[in-house]
Amino acid sequence: MIIVRCKECNKELKSSTQTQVCGCSNMLTVTEDTFSARDMSMVIMVSNTINTIKKEGLTDSDLAWQEQRRKRKVRKLDFEIK
Repeated sequence: MIIVRCKECNKELKSSTQTQVCGCSNMLTVTEDTFSARDMSMVIMVSNTINTIKKEGLTDSDLAWQEQRRKRKVRKLDFEIK
C-alpha cells in the first residue's frame, strides 16, 4: 500500500483498486501501486509497504546441513583379498 501527500493541497491519498485524485491543479493520481502528478516535486511519498513473497526453497538450517554434508571426507576402506 502506498500513501502519498500532495504539497500543494496537503491531501494524503492511499492506494486502492480505485483511482484517487487530490483535486488541486497538481492532479495527484494514485492507482494501486503507482502514482502520478503534473509536478512530481510537489509530491511526498509518506509510506510504501511492499508485499513480500515468501520464496519456496531451502531454509537456513537446510542450507547449513547441505554445506556441512558437502565438506565431509570420504573414508577409504582397505580390504584384504585372499
